[in-house]
Amino acid sequence: MSNLPKELKYSEEHEWVKVEGDKVRVGITDFAQAELGDIVFVELPEVGDEIEADEPFGSVESVKTVSELYAPISGKVVEINEDLDDSPEFVNESPYEKAWMIVIEPTDKSQIDKLMTADQYEEMISED
Repeated sequence: MSNLPKELKYSEEHEWVKVEGDKVRVGITDFAQAELGDIVFVELPEVGDEIEADEPFGSVESVKTVSELYAPISGKVVEINEDLDDSPEFVNESPYEKAWMIVIEPTDKSQIDKLMTADQYEEMISED
């Protein structure tokens, strides 16, 4: 069973969202990293980029495949996790702590309410 912190919100594209005041931190779930296998490269947007909900904002490359990262909400990228340049394996080792990917200043915080709870996400992935 995947590790699913209850305080986070989840998207259908396997991103997690942590609300931190006016900003949200985004990464991929434990389930997603397990499906992808060993991550060898993470491509992230630039600080200042505007991203749109459900649109790709970057990608993760594993030994098996390249997968797009989809923005769970729209907003402006205010921080990226530069540690992933040198240590993409953090995504496998620590998807919720060390391997956060971007911090977004949301343009519409109500989009967060449309994301899934841990229980809803768990239900979705167990149906696969």
